[in-house]
Amino acid sequence: MRKLLFGFCIALALPVAGAEIKIDYGDAASEQMPTNFHAVVAGGGGPGRWKIVMDEVPPLLAPLSPQAPVVARRAVVAQTSTDPTDERFPMLIYDSETFKDFDLTTRFKIVGGTAEQMAGMVFRYQNISNFYVVRASALGKNLRCYRVADGVRTTPIGPAMDISTNTWHTLTIECAGNRILCELDGNAAIKLIDNNTNSLGKIGFWTKSDAVSHFGDTTITYTPQVPMAQTVVQGIVKEQPRIIGLRIYTSDGQGEPHIIASKVEPEIGQRGTDAEKAAITDGKVYFGRSKGTVVLTIPLRDRNGDPIAAVRVQLKSFLGETEDNALTRAMMIVKTIQAQITSKEELTE
Repeated sequence: MRKLLFGFCIALALPVAGAEIKIDYGDAASEQMPTNFHAVVAGGGGPGRWKIVMDEVPPLLAPLSPQAPVVARRAVVAQTSTDPTDERFPMLIYDSETFKDFDLTTRFKIVGGTAEQMAGMVFRYQNISNFYVVRASALGKNLRCYRVADGVRTTPIGPAMDISTNTWHTLTIECAGNRILCELDGNAAIKLIDNNTNSLGKIGFWTKSDAVSHFGDTTITYTPQVPMAQTVVQGIVKEQPRIIGLRIYTSDGQGEPHIIASKVEPEIGQRGTDAEKAAITDGKVYFGRSKGTVVLTIPLRDRNGDPIAAVRVQLKSFLGETEDNALTRAMMIVKTIQAQITSKEELTE
């Protein structure tokens, strides 16, 4: 494991430019898990129970007049499972984007917990065995940051801080190159000089054991990354505009497929079906037909012939077209992708 150098400092401004995402739960159904997320659990114990709840949240900015409301009842996301298993880490991973350099601000409130009272953010998430965490502990009275690599956790580092329960706190995480800076409620922060080369991953919410925590007002400013898979899809669609649909799926840490590249970019991050899952895990091919079109799901194989992803191709059909004809046409597209992407790692480079 590569060495991490930690220290304490006043938060610095890191230049992050580009796109901005504001995660809002106002349109989501109460008591349901938010869309564009999936839940995972690292360690032991049962899964987390993530859902939208209504809570009283103070405004981000000070009110302009004394008559303005002090709090407003708004939708936030909560982890409500009270499974007390030690070394149990429920996480809710945001699917719609992968981040490298970013500036994240979120608010959290620790509502309860007997064994633990914690809340935090996971970032640079690859799977349940590889990610970073910044978390606050009300019982431990500290802010800590650590990395998990191949399931092994580095020594948590961070300052002692009083973390009150049933109070909204603001956590900021800034990543630029090999620098990671964190602050809580605008106070002294953690500075991490990180020599780990794997700096691209997902972002999500994190809790531990039986901690019940709420999260809201999450904003991510970031430099968009275009993975190799999307670049290849864009090139094929440009050369063959008559392709109706083209998607590439890969699996998350739980083996569930999601779109990482698509002709229709807003589809990226959406979950796949059993057909894509079977194509990735078992190398199976699926064929479907609808009015005027054919759809094939085909495994994408690496240089050794092992499935690393699934390709879903939708083509306009012709009179008398057989399944074999459709498969031949779709395989030409898949072979074009395989000529440019020869390993799983290259999908997201």
